[in-house]
Amino acid sequence: MDKHTSKIEKLIDKCFKDVDLIIHLGDFTSPRVLEKIKKKKKVIGVWGNNDRNGLRQELKEKEIVILNGYKVGLFHGHGTEKNTLDRIYSIFKDDNVDIILFGHSHQPMIKTKNKTLIINPGSPSKKIRERW
Repeated sequence: MDKHTSKIEKLIDKCFKDVDLIIHLGDFTSPRVLEKIKKKKKVIGVWGNNDRNGLRQELKEKEIVILNGYKVGLFHGHGTEKNTLDRIYSIFKDDNVDIILFGHSHQPMIKTKNKTLIINPGSPSKKIRERW
């Protein structure tokens, strides 16, 4: 078993005990991570650029969900920082979403574009520097 997945269930119990839903924006890196999260909590997720081994068959690249009355687009994001916001926004341009959540850069960010809220929650673990 991957050393990073061995503590997942304990962390979920400790850190997410009062959470109803986990939204994961890609880079599970192992099907076991997704499996362990699903055992404990409801999860909505998309695959990221580091996901292989069946994760791309199980998860979508792009997902749209309704949360508390808001239409929310989920996407991992790919490539470099250049035009990141424009690229992420263009993926959902015809979907009339209220909010876009994306990952990839590991850097937290909140912006708006044409009244759409665009959020990258960052990473709880591995930080990668991006110049926004």
